Amino acid sequence: MKTQFNERNISMVMDMYELTMSNGYFNREYQDTSGAFDVFYRSNPDNAGYAIFAGLEQVVEYIQNLHFSEEDVAYLRSKNLFTEEFLDYLLHFKFRGDIYAMPEGTIMYPNEPVMTVVAPLIDAQLIETTVLLEINHQSLIATKTNRIVQAASGKPVSDFGARRAHNVDAAVYGARAAYIGGAVGTATVLAGQMFGIPISGTMAHSWVMCFDNEFEAFKAYAESYPDATVLLVDTYDVLKSGVPNAIRTAKEVLEPMGKRLKGIRLDSGDLAYLSKEARKMLDAAGLSDCIIVASNSLDEYTITSLNRQEAKIDSYGVGEKLITSSTTPVFGAVYKLVAINKDGDFVPKIKISETLEKITNPGIKEIYRVYDKAGKAVADYLTIKGEVLDTNRPVRYVDPVKYWKDRSFVDCSFKPLQQQIFKDGELVYELPALEDIKKYVRNQLDSEIWKEEQRFENCHPHYLDMSPAMFELKMSLLHDGSCGLQPSQADS
Repeated sequence: MKTQFNERNISMVMDMYELTMSNGYFNREYQDTSGAFDVFYRSNPDNAGYAIFAGLEQVVEYIQNLHFSEEDVAYLRSKNLFTEEFLDYLLHFKFRGDIYAMPEGTIMYPNEPVMTVVAPLIDAQLIETTVLLEINHQSLIATKTNRIVQAASGKPVSDFGARRAHNVDAAVYGARAAYIGGAVGTATVLAGQMFGIPISGTMAHSWVMCFDNEFEAFKAYAESYPDATVLLVDTYDVLKSGVPNAIRTAKEVLEPMGKRLKGIRLDSGDLAYLSKEARKMLDAAGLSDCIIVASNSLDEYTITSLNRQEAKIDSYGVGEKLITSSTTPVFGAVYKLVAINKDGDFVPKIKISETLEKITNPGIKEIYRVYDKAGKAVADYLTIKGEVLDTNRPVRYVDPVKYWKDRSFVDCSFKPLQQQIFKDGELVYELPALEDIKKYVRNQLDSEIWKEEQRFENCHPHYLDMSPAMFELKMSLLHDGSCGLQPSQADS
């Protein structure tokens, strides 16, 4: 039996229907028929104005290592569902398709293709679950962390969430996503080792409780780490015991060594009140350079409240509400067929639903970000792939909500958002460094994205507009029966 400590083949992280459909495609000789699938999501978490695209690097690693071992095939054979010819096909399987995606760290919005897979149907189908789980998880945590970082208003935020994460991988890759979202570091050592993220950590309450008294615990810690002494002061009583003993440690232990007390940490109680009182005590003792770190079930709303109360907190350690995005724990990206190759041409496909939000945008598309003269992103623009934009004149667009209005982009520039990642199964894209992804997020939010979209409440919507040709294609499929309905049904 495989465990988390044995070698795991991540290729097997898939829903069973991916295999049953692939087996069916194979048996009907569809293994070389290509389809195009879009990855997109329908709403921003926390009713926010935007989200952050993350997890692309792990998708690339997954595609490059996609394979099925003899042991995997033997397991599948035991299910008595698949033909021997298909199982042999899996033994020699290698991904053959093309993948296009937004660069990791791109600010993204609902209903636009953040990734497009153009590949033989079996290839495209087999990767669905892992592609989605990588993007869903890391995009969720990066987006949540960025909200928390914005609430902190320039004060450092660190990921303290591993012990509340939903598993080992969620802790490690969540820490990576948190760093993309703006966290300055993590307490998760493996994330530091794997990704080069700065790690930090001091003590738990158990350290203090293991000694005869609080001062002895602080003294022992300061002697062990004189250059990085941060003391947890709320084990017994913050103002009557913790802070006084921290000051004593600074004066009697560290200063004779020529060292300074780096900080204290508050992990419970009224953080606003305690931080103000602790600040007064530290300043009176000549320790104005000693920082105050706060933890304890923080999120963007709590931190905003602490700021309004003028809490004297210099840095935040944020745990479960970051690593689980507890207020909106599901991101919701989906993977939908948008075109299928028939006799050498891709035929657009559309999914319809009684729920309007679930009607898809058909065909292989291109997505552009539209900028005004000041460099601000005014909208995103969806076109049919291959459409030529003449930016020397006003560019017409259709607002899918107010589609009857005649509108154009004037004096605007257009930047394509997707880049090719794989071509014929081979990586053709240079993955950026994690630090560069982090900076890319910050630069977009600082210079391109309207502040009105970055509010926590009543965010200004970012518009996703269509070219007239794209809109007409969608309407024609809804009305001419190509989607599988009779015209009368499509109109109802």
